[in-house]
Amino acid sequence: MPGQLIVSISGIRDRTFADVGEFCEQLDARGVPVSFLVAPRLPGGYRLSDDDPTAEFLRSRRDRGDAVVLHGYDAAATKKRRPEFSTLPAHEANLRLMAADRVLEQIGLRTRLFAPPGWLASAGTVEALPRNGFRLLAGISGILDLVRQTTTRARVIGIGAGFLTEPWWCRTLVLSSERIARRGGIVRIAVAAKQLGESAPRQAVVDAMDLALMHGATPTVYQWRPDSLVDAA
Repeated sequence: MPGQLIVSISGIRDRTFADVGEFCEQLDARGVPVSFLVAPRLPGGYRLSDDDPTAEFLRSRRDRGDAVVLHGYDAAATKKRRPEFSTLPAHEANLRLMAADRVLEQIGLRTRLFAPPGWLASAGTVEALPRNGFRLLAGISGILDLVRQTTTRARVIGIGAGFLTEPWWCRTLVLSSERIARRGGIVRIAVAAKQLGESAPRQAVVDAMDLALMHGATPTVYQWRPDSLVDAA
């Protein structure tokens, strides 16, 4: 049975906007939609609400079938060397989710989907997400339907943003994608936007994607539907 292919991009901002746009053209040519992992703030003082071109790009991409997924609030480590939302108790996670949700609503990018930085969510975060209206959590090892409390097992593999970027890892990404697709699994490829400016990481993602498509994987995005968890994945 053919599997699925989900490609996500994190870290889109003014500095990476051009590379992301060019990469999306390659995906468009293959009929592969994109899941954009979006945070209202990023290190260095960046605020998405002040970046009109990027916000408009994301709105237009979502209108054509791509997905917007909340990817934290400001990417700040809440403990040393631990990603945001990976160790937070419920009340602190709730405050950050509320703040991020408010910003995305103001700029027309509100979403009910969540993928924590580093793909790691604390128990407190999992508890706080449905309180704030979120329906899907994309984690490191699976996709959790927060409404049904069921999980589709599928490990994310990626380049940058916590994943390695060395040539040997790029090869591993390609081989892993082919193996998962050949078995009819869900190929979840994540790439940091700043890596798209480098030819080797970008080509590795393209090769991994092409192999998954060759094995019949259906391109899709992170989404939640009331009818079917399979479709939601």
